[in-house]
Amino acid sequence: MDLLEEKEIIEKAKKNPEVFGLLYDKFYQPIFNYILKRTADIELTKDLTSQTFLKALKELGKFRWQNVSFSAWLYRIATNEINTFYRKQKRTIQVSLDKISEIPSKDTPDKELEIAEKELESKEEFIKLHKSISKLDQIYQAVIVLRFFDKKKISEISQILNKPEGTIKSQIHRALKELKKLIQ
Repeated sequence: MDLLEEKEIIEKAKKNPEVFGLLYDKFYQPIFNYILKRTADIELTKDLTSQTFLKALKELGKFRWQNVSFSAWLYRIATNEINTFYRKQKRTIQVSLDKISEIPSKDTPDKELEIAEKELESKEEFIKLHKSISKLDQIYQAVIVLRFFDKKKISEISQILNKPEGTIKSQIHRALKELKKLIQ
């Protein structure tokens, strides 16, 4: 879907909320993945993703088209929902291996064991990295996840977080510097 099609769908969705389903279908998975990478908690991710889309639907009338992808607006809402949740909780993120879902496999038992070991190792590395990332300030968490996990360009992150590109570059640099200290 290009920006012109997106704009048309948004305008239709403002008049008919059922059309919002097209936007929901297109952007649900990327927003869900972004929130999951920030929280590492499936249930919390489901809740925050639902809140993000509910807020987007409620506020759709206030959305003003500025030749920026609708997803930037959704990422901004998701970031705000995550930050609000953690501000209210006033706690750090606790991650457990139980919270990361298992991926079923149809391979042979030996192949399954090999895949499971690699998956566990990958999850353990993810959890270690996530614990370090979770110790960063919220804004640093956001720029790290958007840049390196969601593979967003600096310009996209700038639109999502509503900050100048130079500020984003600086925050990424500071976040990486701080993350390096935490990992070592």
